[in-house]
Amino acid sequence: GEDATPALEGADVVLISAGVARKPGMDRSDLFNVNAGIVKNLVQQVAKTCPKACIGIITNPVNTTVAIAAEVLKKAGVYDKNKLFGVTTLDIIRSNTFVAELKGKQPGDVEVPVIGGHSGVTILPLLSQVPGVSFTEQEVVDLTKRIQNAGTEVVEAKAGGGSATLSMGQAAARF
Repeated sequence: GEDATPALEGADVVLISAGVARKPGMDRSDLFNVNAGIVKNLVQQVAKTCPKACIGIITNPVNTTVAIAAEVLKKAGVYDKNKLFGVTTLDIIRSNTFVAELKGKQPGDVEVPVIGGHSGVTILPLLSQVPGVSFTEQEVVDLTKRIQNAGTEVVEAKAGGGSATLSMGQAAARF
């Protein structure tokens, strides 16, 4: 990979979004073979150049690329559990949008807490915790499924043209 040292020197925060995008028929685990190597290389450079920086991982599959980053940092002797983050803000943005759409609100007026990972069933929107909004049992089932499968929905809608690149940028900015 390229030498990221000039961009990393003196950095307090590093956001890693590098990697290949999903294409139709792929899930996040299909990205692992390529993206894990990219994240490993970049985190090795972070460990050498700015070992005290906070690191946000956006590269999919986030659930596993964060684990790769942690192991690289441990091997380099600079791991700090309080400075490594998996950025799943995109799931919150999608959840807010879908709830707003369903309930006739503006996405900025809705705040859906989302816990878990960033892959399918590991994404858990806490719909019972959305202030000022109530849901039927069927709405909870349908919304949860839509939120969990939103990444696939985007990839299929773009028909091979990539994934949610602009939305990922928005999620990184919000993080």
